[in-house]
Amino acid sequence: MDWPSNPSPQDSQNIFFHQEEIDFVLVDEERISNWLEALILEEKKEYSNINFIFCNDAYLLKKNQEYLDHDTYTDIITFQYNEEPLEGDIFISIERVEENAKELTTSFKSELNRVLAHGVLHLCGYGDKSDEEKKVMRGKEDFYLERL
Repeated sequence: MDWPSNPSPQDSQNIFFHQEEIDFVLVDEERISNWLEALILEEKKEYSNINFIFCNDAYLLKKNQEYLDHDTYTDIITFQYNEEPLEGDIFISIERVEENAKELTTSFKSELNRVLAHGVLHLCGYGDKSDEEKKVMRGKEDFYLERL
């Protein structure tokens, strides 16, 4: 990976991948960790611990209901615990990612990478509630996906 050009002062061991109620293994975990770390550094942020928790729809729906009072399926929920250095848990429904990939006629891998970047961008301070925020978020996702 040519990007970033400077070695990182951080150890990418601070990005962790877990599974809850689903059998899923992230392919090329080290490469994805390095890419996400480069994204964070490009955004001029530092991080301590970021946990990605891959789960199913039912598990994430329960989190959505319990913590956000939303009764809808979603592909991702980001819980930020600290802004500087960044720290948080990012829950991703593999079932939603698969469904979204089909609807968007893209590959599962491409959609998963977009969602991974999306979660980290939330930790970096980007929102996606308004049309303008969605436009900025999509532009950032596209920018970083080109570097993977």
